[in-house]
Amino acid sequence: MVAWASALSKTRNMLKQVFSPSVGDVDELNIEDLEEILLRSDVPVRLVMEIVDQLASAPRKVSRKELLRDLLLSELGEAHSFFWPTNKNPFVLLLLGVNGSGKTTTAAKLAKLASGQGLKPMLCGSDTFRAAGSSQLKLWSEKVGCNFVGGEMGADAAGVAYNAVEEAIANGCDPVIVDSAGRMHTKTPLMDELPKMCRSMDKRHAGAPHEVWMVLDASLGQNAIIQAKQFHQVVPLSGIVITKLDGSSKAGFLFSVRSELNVPILFTGLGEGEDDLVPFDPIEFVDALFGESGGE
Repeated sequence: MVAWASALSKTRNMLKQVFSPSVGDVDELNIEDLEEILLRSDVPVRLVMEIVDQLASAPRKVSRKELLRDLLLSELGEAHSFFWPTNKNPFVLLLLGVNGSGKTTTAAKLAKLASGQGLKPMLCGSDTFRAAGSSQLKLWSEKVGCNFVGGEMGADAAGVAYNAVEEAIANGCDPVIVDSAGRMHTKTPLMDELPKMCRSMDKRHAGAPHEVWMVLDASLGQNAIIQAKQFHQVVPLSGIVITKLDGSSKAGFLFSVRSELNVPILFTGLGEGEDDLVPFDPIEFVDALFGESGGE
């Protein structure tokens, strides 16, 4: 498993002038340089301005490094622990995201987590927009060892999701993880398909989907927030999964999730391995940016 420190190395390299042990404290760094470095790492402008103001006005006896750490942790808020509900019979989770965000791989990793906790997950490949759109997920289901329901190209995605919920009920599968087609937030017809999928699942199993998570690609930085806002308007999101942290130098955008979306970050992908999807830990995240967590 990739450690937090290794996964965030690219972003930390952007911030090394701030966090390097050779600096000692932020007092020794020009405040304008600090501002530029934070912005280049995609820390939101509002937060950067707040950090700069508070560091500049803090008493000399206050450690700027500790103050900076406290400001970043406060922005992220407390960790949101997720546990698979066992009283929904079944619990249905819908995953959303744009093309290439890592959504399908995330669905498989979530199924593996559920299976490892003694549950009987089902994967639903409702990507009927592309030829063989759900074939990758089917391969993952075989690797994970869980049930799978998919649809052919051109099939009604809402109908595929309905069938998956129905089959899960019949076979005692729980949870059901529905992998929707990757879609750009600017494509109205595909975005309009999402509420239809939700209505279809609710028709077969009242309350489904019980949660809707969006998978965000960390390498996109603030652009990922723009995408999430559009999805949030169409289908209210209840959770965020961050992928590709290990390849991003823009992990500062995570500080925008709480303030601009007010949706908790639940899981983060720290690498490409099957076991590299872990619960999001704000303390581990910030300390890895400072270079103070283990694993390298």
